[in-house]
Amino acid sequence: MSFLVTIILDFFVAFGVLIGGCLLGGLGAIIIAQPTHPPLDLMSHLADKIKIWAVVAAIGGTIDTLSAIERGFFSGSHGEVVKHLLFICSAFLGAHAGTIIIKWFVGEY
Repeated sequence: MSFLVTIILDFFVAFGVLIGGCLLGGLGAIIIAQPTHPPLDLMSHLADKIKIWAVVAAIGGTIDTLSAIERGFFSGSHGEVVKHLLFICSAFLGAHAGTIIIKWFVGEY
């Protein structure tokens, strides 16, 4: 895949994991119907909790990316390091955008 395609996919996979996880978690809160777990509060809590997992899912596991960064750093291929750091940043932006939308949806923004 090309660089731009991977950047876009990383963003939207992280975004989708976060939005989908929070919405389905809110549905679960509706199903269990406990006053200690209101659906909107749970969705907001989940948005903060699963942000890092959305990033990990988007980049396909941290070990491959970290080893590629290490290989690029020690072999002098700094372009490879920058490329993988941009993949991680794109996934973080997608997860953060998802968190902002969930927080807006539940009324915290």
